[in-house]
Amino acid sequence: MAQTFGTPFIGRGSELARLTDVLDRARNGTPRAVLVSGDAGVGKTRVLTEAAAHATRTDMTVLTGHCVDLGDVGLPYLPFTEILGMLAADERFAAAFAAHPAVGRLLGTGTGAGTGTGTPDGTTDTGSRLRLFDGVAALLAAVADITPLLLVLEDLHWADQSSRDLLRFLLSRGLLQNAAPGAPAHRLAVFASYRADDLHRRHPLRPLLAELVRLPSVDRLELRPMADAEVARLVRALRAEVLSETTVRRIVERAEGNAFYAEELLAALPGDVDPAAPAMPSGLADVLLIRIEQLSDTAQQVLRTASVAGRRVEHGLLRDAVRLPQDALESALREAVGRQLLVPGEDGTYSFRHALTREAVYADLLPGERVRLHGTFAGLLTGRARSAERAHHSRESHDLADALTASLEAADHAQVLGAPAEELRHLEAVLELWSAVDPAARPPACGPVTLTLRASAAAAHAGDAHRAVSLTRAALARAGSDADSELAARVRYTLAGNLIRVDSTKAAYTYSSEALAMIPAEPPSHTWVWAAATHVMAARYMGHDEDAQRVARQALRTAEELRLPDAQADLIISLVGLDGGSRRTPLGRERLRHARDLARQAGNVSVEMRALFNLAIGCYESGALDECLTWLSEGLERAGRSGLLSSPYALELRYLQSLILYTLGRWDECARAAAADAERLPPAGGFATGPALYVALARGERGAVERARALLAGPFDWMASLVAGIVLTDDAALRGDAEGAVAALRESLAALSDGSGNERPDIGVRLAALALSAVADAAVRLRLSGDEAGALRWAATASELVEIARSTAAKGEDGTRQGPEGLAWLARAEAEWLRARPRTDDDARERAVTAWETAVSAFDYGDPYELARSRRRFAEALLAADRREEAAGQAAAARDTADRLGAVPLRDEVDALIRRGRLAGSPSAADRVADLTARESDVLRLLARGRTNRQIGEELFISGKTASVHVSNILAKLGAAGRTEAVAIAYRQGLIEPESTASARTTVRAHGSAAADPHPPVPR
Repeated sequence: MAQTFGTPFIGRGSELARLTDVLDRARNGTPRAVLVSGDAGVGKTRVLTEAAAHATRTDMTVLTGHCVDLGDVGLPYLPFTEILGMLAADERFAAAFAAHPAVGRLLGTGTGAGTGTGTPDGTTDTGSRLRLFDGVAALLAAVADITPLLLVLEDLHWADQSSRDLLRFLLSRGLLQNAAPGAPAHRLAVFASYRADDLHRRHPLRPLLAELVRLPSVDRLELRPMADAEVARLVRALRAEVLSETTVRRIVERAEGNAFYAEELLAALPGDVDPAAPAMPSGLADVLLIRIEQLSDTAQQVLRTASVAGRRVEHGLLRDAVRLPQDALESALREAVGRQLLVPGEDGTYSFRHALTREAVYADLLPGERVRLHGTFAGLLTGRARSAERAHHSRESHDLADALTASLEAADHAQVLGAPAEELRHLEAVLELWSAVDPAARPPACGPVTLTLRASAAAAHAGDAHRAVSLTRAALARAGSDADSELAARVRYTLAGNLIRVDSTKAAYTYSSEALAMIPAEPPSHTWVWAAATHVMAARYMGHDEDAQRVARQALRTAEELRLPDAQADLIISLVGLDGGSRRTPLGRERLRHARDLARQAGNVSVEMRALFNLAIGCYESGALDECLTWLSEGLERAGRSGLLSSPYALELRYLQSLILYTLGRWDECARAAAADAERLPPAGGFATGPALYVALARGERGAVERARALLAGPFDWMASLVAGIVLTDDAALRGDAEGAVAALRESLAALSDGSGNERPDIGVRLAALALSAVADAAVRLRLSGDEAGALRWAATASELVEIARSTAAKGEDGTRQGPEGLAWLARAEAEWLRARPRTDDDARERAVTAWETAVSAFDYGDPYELARSRRRFAEALLAADRREEAAGQAAAARDTADRLGAVPLRDEVDALIRRGRLAGSPSAADRVADLTARESDVLRLLARGRTNRQIGEELFISGKTASVHVSNILAKLGAAGRTEAVAIAYRQGLIEPESTASARTTVRAHGSAAADPHPPVPR
């Protein structure tokens, strides 16, 4: 870091100590990263400078990269390009650069890893992007083997998406991890700063920060405002003359702990520093401008010109823009540097000491002055291979023709670098400018249709599916009737593919059919193969399996003939899905692994992700949860490395991973993962944390229903509707609202059927069982009150619902019988239906016992919560059949599970059943010591769980005083001096059993059984 400061370093001792400790450990082979946050001007740069000075003194190599604010224009990988440029200039690292040529792409010295293979619709070459990321990581690791290394990244809040993706990759993949056994550890530290006050709710850096802070090797250091005493020390140290207490106090009050504010307020003081002088300006911009106005006219002119360039400007570019004699320019720069407004860099650049200084100067420019200076910079940047900056300046100077040309060049550059979000922004700028530019000034090699298609592909890769649909519809409108058949077909199958991503499958099928009809199958063509591949998916969603199979087999032969491995992979995946249940079999998963390898060979990460998703869901359906988790990890890792964490398949992989945690009863993990994902998921990805809503509802937490309803806001999303349907139906059932439960079921099934074109969504069996519980409760309640007519009406509704469950479980979306999870829900639906029916004979009670015993056995595949809910009903049925001992055992097991999971509503229901049926929990434990009553046995178990008297009273529905009496009786009967000794005696005598590791046993059972897919089983 080239910056030096004339101000003393005051305060921040503990923060600096933390950073230097990280540096010392990094030199000894323990690599770490620190994210340094704080408000603008709070001292982030100064602390990092002091830490960098410590690193230099201890023989570490320090490399700094800066992020730049250019509004909507991004400069892909800018901070890393700066760092790599410094490394390339150091002869020590020449061999390392030669060994990793891929990084040459960032420096413009070569193609590096090669151009790779693009997808048929013009999407970004993600494969070469991965090679670039791997190359940068390997290069930095090699450099760290030569010398201890400190990387400093400043102003991450201005980082472009590609830089954020590369930082995510470097910190989460190996660079900060322990080296392999026998290999030297990476002697590396990474410090990155960002403005906390710039991170609004939708700021793109927030999701990345939420992800990085979860990594074990990444720390966060927040620079809070300095204490008033430290600010006062700083103010006094900055002035040689003595300042009055009033002046110091006024500065401290206005600075509010911000060192930069304090320095600027002090610098703006009149020369006599008289406390009676006019009040100092309250806004920082005013303070900065007052200080700047103290400069000579020439120095002010130089600062105004530099502010248009951005935070940093090269000396040559500034010289050409300001057009001053050399002596006058140097004198003005010396003045600005002496006043610490500009800081010179060793690379021939000048930087504003603080970004706020630049912003204040720029905002103070006259409109005409600003336009003129932007035009000057645009002209100077022409031909300098800095098209993104030139586009920004041309647009601000109203030179729309040049802005269009430069934006297109910037989009091309972003595509080469694998930066789809930046490519999309530049292409949207081109499309916005197209109609405003004279036709003669437009680029002749492209048209608005192909540009719009390219933009839609970039949007899809950036994870904005609805924007991709909007752009493709615009391409269709622009194409009109004059487009050639190949272009017309390409527009339609691209639109169909994007519509599938947003669950508009009927429209997708219409457009894919049109695309396939527009271009002949002979002679074989690239366009026909991809039109056919898209049509196969759309036809599959619409249930036209014969048509889909016929087209898929023909297209696969053509793809093999044309040697299109990614198209082959896509078609193989579709064919596996068309073979009912195939992905659940070892042979089907072997075909999917082959498809994954083909897609990887072609560099088509989107198709590779589709293969990984199908591998994961196939394992889940067949009960191979260990293998499922392996594919989930690979898929999410691949998505992270490719910048596709917001893509449809990555979101479904996240949902499935969260669902497994929920199903296995690992609810705390499920909730933590959802909380971490909350800020980094795109608006359309809220369903991925859906299982955490199931947890919240089961635990009786407020807000679960509102969060579920929020998923239904905005454009229709199939998975969001599924998650919301489960939560809303179950919530109504838990509240005893039979009408609400039935209404929620019907609304959900209607929405899901319309969205997928399938009249029998698999989730119907679960929704029917949930609604049936409320319907059966209503029927039982009316029957007990003597309202037989009302009970019969609900019994008729129950018969209607059980038919939904039966038909769905027998022949779901893919035409096959559902797996163990679906059959478990069917068993529960059958048992609830029996509850709702009138009892016409003496065998009704035994039939109910048998039905609930079947449900309990079915849910024993590995879902502890639903197993406990069925056990509670089983206990009721056993009690009605006068099988009290068995009922007590089932109730105790259900209560233990509810208590372990924190499912308070279920626990309360079981407790009510135990009280109502006079079931004393586990009778075997109570019977072991005759002296203990059933109530005292209950109290003893709660004592073992560390409950206080008040908590015992709340859980047993007695007063705290009564609980205290029971505790005293227990101590006396066991001969114990205190609560702890009583629990120890109880364990020794077998009066109570240690808490079981039910979750571990559940996991073992689940891994050995099968689980059905609770969300769309077809490839998405």
